[in-house]
Amino acid sequence: MTVSPEEPRPAAEFPPTTRERWRELALGVLRKSGVETGSPEEALASTTYDGVTIAPLYDASDLPGDPGLPGSAPYIRGSAPEGGWEVRQRHEVPDSAAILTDLENGVTSLWLTLAPEDLPRALERVHLDLISVTLDAGKRTREAAEVLLGLAGENAGTLKGNLGADALADAETAIELARRCVRDHPGLRAVTVDATVHHDAGGGDAEELGCSLAAGVAALRTLTGAGLTVPEAFGQLEFRYAATADQFLTIAKLRAARRLWARVAEVCGAPDGGQRQHAVTGSAMMTARDPWVNMLRTTLACFAAGTGGADAVTVQPFDARLGLPDAFARRIARNTQSLLVEEAGVARVIDPAGGSWYVERLTEDLAARAWEWFQEIERAGGAGTAEGSALVAERLAATWERRSADIARRLDPITGVSEFPDLAERPLVRQARPTGSTGVHYAQEFESLRDLADAQASRPKVFLATIGPVAAHTARASFAANLFQAGGIATVAGGAATDPAEIAAAFSAAGTEVACLCSSDRLYAEHAEAVAAALRDAGARRIWLAGKGGFEGVDANLYTGCDALGALRTTFDDLGVAR
Repeated sequence: MTVSPEEPRPAAEFPPTTRERWRELALGVLRKSGVETGSPEEALASTTYDGVTIAPLYDASDLPGDPGLPGSAPYIRGSAPEGGWEVRQRHEVPDSAAILTDLENGVTSLWLTLAPEDLPRALERVHLDLISVTLDAGKRTREAAEVLLGLAGENAGTLKGNLGADALADAETAIELARRCVRDHPGLRAVTVDATVHHDAGGGDAEELGCSLAAGVAALRTLTGAGLTVPEAFGQLEFRYAATADQFLTIAKLRAARRLWARVAEVCGAPDGGQRQHAVTGSAMMTARDPWVNMLRTTLACFAAGTGGADAVTVQPFDARLGLPDAFARRIARNTQSLLVEEAGVARVIDPAGGSWYVERLTEDLAARAWEWFQEIERAGGAGTAEGSALVAERLAATWERRSADIARRLDPITGVSEFPDLAERPLVRQARPTGSTGVHYAQEFESLRDLADAQASRPKVFLATIGPVAAHTARASFAANLFQAGGIATVAGGAATDPAEIAAAFSAAGTEVACLCSSDRLYAEHAEAVAAALRDAGARRIWLAGKGGFEGVDANLYTGCDALGALRTTFDDLGVAR
């Protein structure tokens, strides 16, 4: 075998490509699809809830500039020159056995949302010098911190983690704990800037970032106003962000957050503007129905958090919406991280998305939009003021309204809930949490209808008038069945038929008052009005049609992008199910 000394050129057989050539080809495909446009970029672009445009194509011209090196300003590529992250598991009850099991199987950091009196029992036999601990005790933060420091004893100076003070809610505690950390506990931080509350209110990624900046700056003002130096104050903050199944937005968000905080540090004159980040798989995306799908959501979110450079990552157990997680759910949560770290090697590479034209542009655009929002909050008085809080609440509510509308129309599909629901699933039962959950959940409206349907003595159902052969009606019958089942409504198909009397007889046998016509456009033109009339004579209160087009006797249409929630609520009303 002869080996050529020439350098291999894998792309040598392919002609060079240009953006203009792509535009020509894309325009051709769009025209064949019936889309008339002079700009394929505009036709194929999408927009985030923050108004950031996601283009269909990126090239080197989209790079915004030099992102720097890991561990160096502007910290886009990471706050430290080495990779890896803490595997941080959350515990809400003082179960020392569960905590030790976690620590023995890959967990390196604890997030304890416990009352102070529960900490000794929770941390029994835990070697505090080998892990980091983050407290989340709310109004009792000062007491919890005292207990933790007392448990550490003579090793208190080696403690690592965060005491969880909220500088906006309790400035006095934040100041006191920050002073003690600076003086005696170099591995501890005193203050958590929790931006997940803004995400859980339905906000967008740039809104979450802007709110975190405003809260972080307010915390800096509090600490420096109490006598801490600017570097000391910066060293006392840890930021908590939501990681979602939208992996690219999560990666860009964490990179943008570091870039933005580095800008704040530059303005304040801090020599080290690296941001300490704790990423938590988002609560809003988690579902109570078909909760197994949450494993997939949190895997994507964890991958994005690690790739985005988070310093600590918490994967919520898949049954988090149902109550306290069981041992299996906690095991899957920690093994999700272990697999990504140990098997997939995600932690071996620093900023693996760095250099991607798409990710770099998205990072820059997200940062710019977040900075504008941060400045708007500052002009209103800043985080924690009545004016600033009102502005934030109003903006987040508006975003949640837009997002809710897209969820209702299934433009933001939720697998297992608004798409591909399983009416035969057996609900999981979990022990109730000590405190109820807060924030919104994307699936909440569909899940409420599912609960309502399940509570009926007989499950509500809709008759599918499948007109013509199987090949003609299957696609739209499947679409309609999927839509109705998303609200817990069963569907009964009439079988392949075109005779109105035969279809009406099948409708009467189904025992319902709502029907939906399902077939092709051609067969609708031939049979829809006659079938609708027969169904009406047979007692149909409402007649839907899967697809578009107006026909006499048809009340409304179901199609991709229609108000699915509205259709489901109307169907419940037509079937006499009180909401």
